[in-house]
Amino acid sequence: MKTQSNLEKVLSGGHLAVTSECGPPRGASAQTVVDKAKYLEGVVDAVNITDNQTAVVRMSSLAGSVLVKQQGMNPLLQMVTRDRNRLAMQADILGAYALGIDTMLCLSGDHTKFGDHAMAANVHDIDSIQLIQMVKGMRDEGKFQGGAEIKGVVPKMYIGAAANPFADPFELRVMRLAKKIAAGADFIQTQCIFNIEKFEKWMEGVRKMGLHEKCYILAGITPMKSVGAAKYMKNRVPGMDVPQELVDRMSGVAKEDQPAEGIKICLETMERLKEVEGVAGFHIMAIDWEEKVEEIVKQAGLYPRPQV
Repeated sequence: MKTQSNLEKVLSGGHLAVTSECGPPRGASAQTVVDKAKYLEGVVDAVNITDNQTAVVRMSSLAGSVLVKQQGMNPLLQMVTRDRNRLAMQADILGAYALGIDTMLCLSGDHTKFGDHAMAANVHDIDSIQLIQMVKGMRDEGKFQGGAEIKGVVPKMYIGAAANPFADPFELRVMRLAKKIAAGADFIQTQCIFNIEKFEKWMEGVRKMGLHEKCYILAGITPMKSVGAAKYMKNRVPGMDVPQELVDRMSGVAKEDQPAEGIKICLETMERLKEVEGVAGFHIMAIDWEEKVEEIVKQAGLYPRPQV
């Protein structure tokens, strides 16, 4: 065990892990975070607290993580390199660990042009791979990225990263994953999986390099609420691969039945992915639909969660 992270304990125990997301509000309401987190209590092993996702200003991931921690749950701190330099990020890592947060996800972040402050500067003092290296150095060597020793308590963070098996060029996606694992990633959360055949092909490459034996891979799952959501993800979200047959399937049911159909597709996907060698669990991204996560986890046969 590298850390005391609940997620590490679940994964190292050989269980299929389940994580989900809680997006902080566009305001200062602590109760909003608490209410959303309550939907996930007892049904997931860790809760991602997103960091200004889609480059839109929201309550900080660190604050949201503390609020979730206060509810007795296990927050997963997200950190993007877009918004702060290496000094600020290391300061936040120390602060997060001091507040009982021991699991994090290292990301680059969406470009500001996609958000509500298109004029904002993208910092990117370091990239996501360098962020992984930095966190690992703090944990395993007790040193800051600049070389100085950390005084006193060292932040023992369980380190996560993201992977998109569907982005172009596809041929380089496995190599990019390999770089993140070499940098120190302990677990991976993937982009939402709708094109299962392409994901399985990616996993073939992962297994050929033995990467599934060096890092835990959590398959990204997103239930679709409506045909409109399916079309939006297919046509408007970069790096997303939604086959036309799924859009047609959602179109083929009445509007009031589309949420149930979206969850059915989600569950079918999870059952198929359970059979893919190297899949160590699921990351359920029920965007503004957190109340459905419990139903999905239970119907997928992943409840109750292991006590480790």
